[in-house]
Amino acid sequence: MKGAATVSGSARADLALLVLRLAGLGLAVFHGWPKLQALVAGTSRFAEGLGSMGFPMPAAFAWAAALAETVGGLLVFVGFGTRIAAALCAITMVVAAFTRHHAFDLFLWKVGLKTVSPEEAKAWGSPELALVYLLAFVALAIAGAGRLSLDRGKR
Repeated sequence: MKGAATVSGSARADLALLVLRLAGLGLAVFHGWPKLQALVAGTSRFAEGLGSMGFPMPAAFAWAAALAETVGGLLVFVGFGTRIAAALCAITMVVAAFTRHHAFDLFLWKVGLKTVSPEEAKAWGSPELALVYLLAFVALAIAGAGRLSLDRGKR
C-alpha cells in the first residue's frame, strides 16, 4: 500500500538508529552515573578494582571510564557527536567485557578449550551486557545517529 501511511526506508532507518541510541541512556543511567557519583563522594572502589587488573594510574582510568559511560552515553542518546561518543563508549565496553569479565576466557571455557574453576568463572561475572552495549556502540560509530538526533544525520 502506498500513500501517507507508508514510511520510507530512510525514516525507518532513522527510527531504528534512535531506538539503538537508547543504549546510550542505559549505559549513562545504570552504569556511568553510579560510578561517577561514587567517585565524587569518595566511596568508589572502582579504581582499586582497575588497579588489581593491572591498570596503570587506576584512578585516572576510573574517572575516564565513568565519564565515558555517563557523558558519552548521554551524547549518544541525544545524538550529538555520536560517532566519537559511541567510539569512546565502545572502547570502555571492550575493557569491561574482555578485561573485567574475561569474555574470551569464558568463551574458551564454555567450549571446553580452557580449564577454569567454577569459582573463578563466577568471580569474573557475566560479559553479556557489556558485549551487547559494545555491539550497539560499534553500530552507532559506523552508522551515525540518523536524522532524529542533534547531529541530524551528519556523515
